[in-house]
Amino acid sequence: MSDGSRTSRMRRTSVWLEERTESRRRATGSGQTEGLDREKITAAAVRLLDTEGLAKFSMRRLAARLGVTAMSVYWYVDRKDDLLELALDAVEGELEVPDADAAGADWREQLRQAAYALRGLLHRHPWASGTLGSFLNVGPSAMSFQLGVRRVLLRSGLPEQQADGALAALFSFVYGHAAVDASWQRRCSEAGVSSQDCVDALRSTVGARPEYAECGAGVRAEAVRPVEQRDFGVALDCVIAGIEAMARYGRGPAPQDRATPVIPPQPPAPEDR
Repeated sequence: MSDGSRTSRMRRTSVWLEERTESRRRATGSGQTEGLDREKITAAAVRLLDTEGLAKFSMRRLAARLGVTAMSVYWYVDRKDDLLELALDAVEGELEVPDADAAGADWREQLRQAAYALRGLLHRHPWASGTLGSFLNVGPSAMSFQLGVRRVLLRSGLPEQQADGALAALFSFVYGHAAVDASWQRRCSEAGVSSQDCVDALRSTVGARPEYAECGAGVRAEAVRPVEQRDFGVALDCVIAGIEAMARYGRGPAPQDRATPVIPPQPPAPEDR
């Protein structure tokens, strides 16, 4: 139970900031279920999330899947958010950490492989996209992968002080793409239609709009496409090209043969209008 201290409040931020409590709970004895531990509970949570999704996930459903009471689960995790963090890091353990020291490896290709691997992970576990914006994502598996990718990125020649920002750009791109894809698939599923049926219906509607009246069928077809087909590879190459450009030119003055980008004025915030 929380004692209201700063340490206790910090533990509520992330399960990875807590002191492991199994030893304390083992000492108290009662309430535990034989054969149950945090790892088994986490694995069961991943299976449940994969089959039923994040919205339907609950500690009561998980306990029923394990054949125990909900209170038995709470002997190993304090709350549902803690378990979701553990589940997220468990699936991130599927990611292969890139070898920044591999002889002859092209850092660009290694970044592409890491991005595609992360995208594949989020496709296999769509619920994970819904947790990435809610938790710190600093579990051991996540950090191992992130640090491995960071080491690869530094081989580009990018200054150390810019590496974290470049890494954020790469991961945020993949996370965002996967989140939109997961939302699209969930929307179609809740409506009881396939993704392709929904795309076909949208194409028919969009194609009938006046602005497309003089366009060919190919243009109308391109106007609406499933998220997973929206040129992920091209967009990823743009991100990597940006990292390469930063490494080449740094943050100093732009070369004479390259125009300095102009950032257009931004609209005022609603409270300033």
